[in-house]
This record gives sequence, C-alpha cells and structure tokens, in this order.
Amino acid sequence: MWQAQVFTLYPEFYPGPLSKGLYGKALAKNLWNLKVINIRDAAEDKHKTVDDTPYGGGSGMLIKADVLAKSLDKNKVKGEKIIYLSPKGKKFDQYYARELSKQKSVSLVCGHFEGVDERILSTRNIEEVSIGDYVLSGGETASFVIIDSVLRLLPGVLGNEYSKKEESFENGLLEYPQYTKPQIWEEKAVPEVLLSGDHNKIKHWRLSQSEAITRVRRPDLWQKYKKN
Repeated sequence: MWQAQVFTLYPEFYPGPLSKGLYGKALAKNLWNLKVINIRDAAEDKHKTVDDTPYGGGSGMLIKADVLAKSLDKNKVKGEKIIYLSPKGKKFDQYYARELSKQKSVSLVCGHFEGVDERILSTRNIEEVSIGDYVLSGGETASFVIIDSVLRLLPGVLGNEYSKKEESFENGLLEYPQYTKPQIWEEKAVPEVLLSGDHNKIKHWRLSQSEAITRVRRPDLWQKYKKN
C-alpha cells in the first residue's frame, strides 16, 4: 500500500476528489492511503501560532521551524521521502512521479505565507519540489497534482494498465492524436491509417505523430528524446 501524508494548515482541502471515482475505489481496496496532518496541532500556545516574522525584515511571514519539526517528528514514517512544495524546488515530472510511486510513504509539506524557516529543510532532510514556474497561494493544490499523478501509476488503480504506457511523457514524447466515432464529423475524417487494421502501420503513424508534435510544441523534450 502506498501512503501519502500531507502536512497542511488547511486540512479541509482533503480528501475531496481523491475519495471519489477510481481513487476512491482504490482507497477502499487499501491500495493507497491518505493521512492529513494539521500543522497547527503541533503549536503549543493558546493561539496555535505557526508563523512569525523573518529575521532581516520582509513583507511576509514564515512557518516556524520548531512547530513544523514537531509535527513532522510526531508523524514520521521510517525511510519515507519528505517533500516541501516550493517554487524553488526541483521540477516535478513523470519520471519523478514514477520514482515516488515506488516509495511506501511520502510526506508532502504544504507551504503558506512566504515559506518556511530554512533550517527545517536541512535538519529533516526535506527535498524541495516544484510543479511549475508559477506561484500558488499554498501547497495544497500542488499536493493534489503530485498525489494524482502518482496514484495513476500504482498497480490496480487504473482499469487499463496498458493505457499508462501510451500516455504523454511515458516514452519522452507527447501523446499522438486520437479519434473515435463518428468516422466523419463536421467534414473532418478520421485518418485512413487508423481504419486500416494494420497494427504495424498504426504503431508507426502514432510514433511519427508523437515525434512531430513534441518537436514543435516541446523542443526541450525533443532534444532529450533525440539524445536517448
């Protein structure tokens, strides 16, 4: 069973859509588990204070190292990977999602305000991870992205395991175009090769389409693909 632990100031964000559909069924089958930890529960003062002003000045607040450390230490799982969702972090991609899917437990720390006290990152061996080059109001949205992408990779979660191999990024390319009935719609026809029944031709057509789309839309991925 794969477990996600989410450390957040706003536990009401969860479980939401993660408890429905395919993920809800997988949750009921104990294929994965979600544990939501409210960081405020680790605060010891009567106001449940989790943040303070930064040394050196600044316009924002920081999550305090002592409070977050207490929350992490109380709920830690031996050998698990701890991730702080941060725009400064390593870029999250399909390769990293596969890596996380092989872990037994992953903890995701959702930042707020201007971030966290830097000392917590090094003392608790926390890896910073970013889902893109933009800023969110909190890490909860980013945690949904990571959990969603990982759950799809767990054996038994998706109905069609083969479909995962055909998706964008799985072979370093964007996915090829796909079509369904009706065969002709608004004077646009399905490509003849897909109607041929020749699986070898279809395979080569799909690969050529993926390569062409990737080359135009994602030159960065195309360069990596060519090197491999």
